[in-house]
Amino acid sequence: MRRDEERETERRGSVNRARFASSHLHRTHLSPSPPPFHALQFQDLLELFRIGGPAPDTNYLFMGDYVDRGYHSVETATLLVALKVRYRDRVTILRGNHESRQITQVRWRERERRGERARGRGDERGMEREEREQQGVVLLAPSFFLHPIHSRPSPSHLQVYGFYDECLRKYGSAAVWQHFTDLFDFLPLTAVVENQVFCLHGGLSPTLDTLDNVRALDRVQEVPHEGPMCDLLWSDPDDRCGWGISPRGAGYTFGQDVSDQFNHANGLSLIARAHQLVMEGHNWCHDQAVVTVFSAPNYCYRCGNLAAIMEVGEGMGTSFLQFEPAPRRGEPDASRRTPDYFL
Repeated sequence: MRRDEERETERRGSVNRARFASSHLHRTHLSPSPPPFHALQFQDLLELFRIGGPAPDTNYLFMGDYVDRGYHSVETATLLVALKVRYRDRVTILRGNHESRQITQVRWRERERRGERARGRGDERGMEREEREQQGVVLLAPSFFLHPIHSRPSPSHLQVYGFYDECLRKYGSAAVWQHFTDLFDFLPLTAVVENQVFCLHGGLSPTLDTLDNVRALDRVQEVPHEGPMCDLLWSDPDDRCGWGISPRGAGYTFGQDVSDQFNHANGLSLIARAHQLVMEGHNWCHDQAVVTVFSAPNYCYRCGNLAAIMEVGEGMGTSFLQFEPAPRRGEPDASRRTPDYFL
């Protein structure tokens, strides 16, 4: 019991220091190419650092969803918090839709049951709702300036994944979960690399036309059920033009005309985001105005996907480092076919 209390105290100390660092993020000077990442499982996070290079030798920008991913969310979040505290100007951590009190309390099994029911009914819209949500990572060049933009998503009816249960199981109380979710309120929602690459977890919002609109948001709160903060963490690009209703039940879908207008109005060249599983680890859309980066290989230990890190070089050129899961004993075999629905 005493050991659990000591471990909880250690986590609380790291979280409090990281909260201080996050609350003072206004303009971060980045050195060698930092990579953007999304959705992380712990062993694969270690593999990611092996491939991309250790901090602080490489600058890293993480684009959300550090928890509710596999069996080691506590370890994943703790390592990232520790790296942020130690290398404040080299590691940037953005908020994802799972960095939320509501989402982290929903169990994996509930989501799986809903997906099974939808598939049994042949309910395509229901299966779409069980959609993949992943993390992304970006590597940035040494001389870059990264501007975290400080500015709500998790509808109560949406199912969630298990960070709360994991903390209860490992520590015997919800205290560690409470400390982490308090910290999540302070994480930046978006960042801009060299005034050209707009980075965030989800997508655009019909109520946010400019970066100044994003900066004006009050981000220090639980993710709301709707509104611009919610949209930034939940929206997805779409092949159809204009704005559409998202099958996720939160945020919107947005077309190439929306992306082009936002980039033009803000002098941007690219929107880099995460939030969706892509089987090759990255995916361009909207005539290369938007890129999705997914950094969790073999997502949930069964999707069979590759993961990727996006690297941004000194000349603002982009390249991708793909990788497979780190070796793990006892992990189920996975096919390379796109799954019917997300767990």
